Amino acid sequence: MQPEEYDAWYQTRRGAWIGGIEYRLLDELLTPRSGETVLDVGCGTGHFTRRFSDNAALDWTVGADTDFAAARFAAGRGKAAYLVADGQCLPFADRSFDLVISVTALCFMSDARHALLEMLRVARRRVALGRLNRHSLLWFAKGRHGGRGAYRGAHWHTRREVERLFAGQPAHNLTLRTAIMLPGGGRLARWAEPHLERAAPCCGAFLAAEADVAPELH
Repeated sequence: MQPEEYDAWYQTRRGAWIGGIEYRLLDELLTPRSGETVLDVGCGTGHFTRRFSDNAALDWTVGADTDFAAARFAAGRGKAAYLVADGQCLPFADRSFDLVISVTALCFMSDARHALLEMLRVARRRVALGRLNRHSLLWFAKGRHGGRGAYRGAHWHTRREVERLFAGQPAHNLTLRTAIMLPGGGRLARWAEPHLERAAPCCGAFLAAEADVAPELH
């Protein structure tokens, strides 16, 4: 899929709804402070990088991705900076950013645990991951048998797997939440989302994990 085609999905009615909910959940978990900086690991075409860079309270935002075409596409949009870099070997000094995020990119990395350690290494305050939730309707529709379309080859996590991913890492105060209960994005999905978040809080397609960087890492 070309970067233009991928990014255009966020301009569709369904894509805008899903992207908006995912961004608001990450923003709520991270609670950015005035003057802070953000790194988006595996930023792709930069949708979430741009969303955070539009927050006037933040100082600056950087996106990193291994895909040169995606990074070049992203660099032509918005005010964030972009570079080609491997999330499992980030070219930044320790504690270079206040906040570090990665939205579904670790689902495609060979060593997600090491990638998380790298995120924690370059973070000063907090990290947040967006994962694909195996216990969701989206997995049933798109994730089975190796995945379909953009989900082919992705690893879908359970909450317990995410907890194990963070276990033994220099992080604490882990928080897990899900969103996108009915992934179709239609009128029913929009109406039902807040109700299902309360009734079935573990079943959203988007599994967000946030944790503070452990003091000992500093």
